[in-house]
Amino acid sequence: MNEARIIPLRPRDRLFALVTVVLAVLLWPVAFVRRPGRAGEVAGGWALGMRFPAEDLTGLTEGARAAFVAARTEALWRHGQLIGLTSGYRDPAVQQRMFDEEVRRCGSAALARMLVLPPAESCHVRGVALDVRPYEGARWLEEHGARYDLYRMYDNEWWHFEYRPDRGGVPPRRRPHPGVGFVFEDGDRMRPGSWE
Repeated sequence: MNEARIIPLRPRDRLFALVTVVLAVLLWPVAFVRRPGRAGEVAGGWALGMRFPAEDLTGLTEGARAAFVAARTEALWRHGQLIGLTSGYRDPAVQQRMFDEEVRRCGSAALARMLVLPPAESCHVRGVALDVRPYEGARWLEEHGARYDLYRMYDNEWWHFEYRPDRGGVPPRRRPHPGVGFVFEDGDRMRPGSWE
């Protein structure tokens, strides 16, 4: 992995993970009564919802949402790893504001594109991009996400993953930053640009 720096695990992160797993275990019987075939997913979702109360999966495509829920359920139950969503779907107006703010902050659109894309190019607007946390959860997703068609896309953003079912489990070549282009084709299909 091409990391500029490794973020060390903080003791409180271990405690949050332990408490969330214990909570999921305690909630499992109630989840089993409500959804017998999906008790692990439901109990894990409740526990993760308490750990990450501000996350919002609304607006993600059905596939992206299902992949994210399945991945984070496995991470929680098999590995005791937490994965929370910091940002998923973004309205085009919100994405435009973010891009404009970044242009003002750094002084140019070219520099801004290294961190934020305009709405027409953003996979957040398309409902297939996920910014996740904490760092350890992102590392888990980078290692195991291909099983769910979730891939880390940029060297400079450890938190940014995209749902790409067109890849068939083969990770796309990671780009240095969002501004290294790709081209959208008709509707939802993406065609590699100069980066592949």
